[in-house]
Amino acid sequence: MENSKLPNAIAILVLGILSIITCWCYGLFGMVLAIIGMYLTHNDLKTYNQSPEKYDNYSLLNTGKILCIIGIIMNAIMILYIIWFIKMIGLETFKDPVLLQEKLKHLQNLGR
Repeated sequence: MENSKLPNAIAILVLGILSIITCWCYGLFGMVLAIIGMYLTHNDLKTYNQSPEKYDNYSLLNTGKILCIIGIIMNAIMILYIIWFIKMIGLETFKDPVLLQEKLKHLQNLGR
């Protein structure tokens, strides 16, 4: 009897890779992809644990799970960075371009 493949293993791997790549999109899009990947991982792990001898691509599933976890961490860091940045600049600053430039120059001088 030939072993079959776990149904979502490749999709989980792709979602994990995309969640890492898209973490620079304000962290939200990548976070959604990683969470979807983790949900699919949970479902495939249930399937695998029922009869592990039937499936031969568990390593692909495990790699996708690790990538989704890394994606969640990277996206969380990006979201926290954006929250910090907005806190440093202030929401009212985004309405006035001149004030925004002044605040950015001030932050740039702090970094030196």
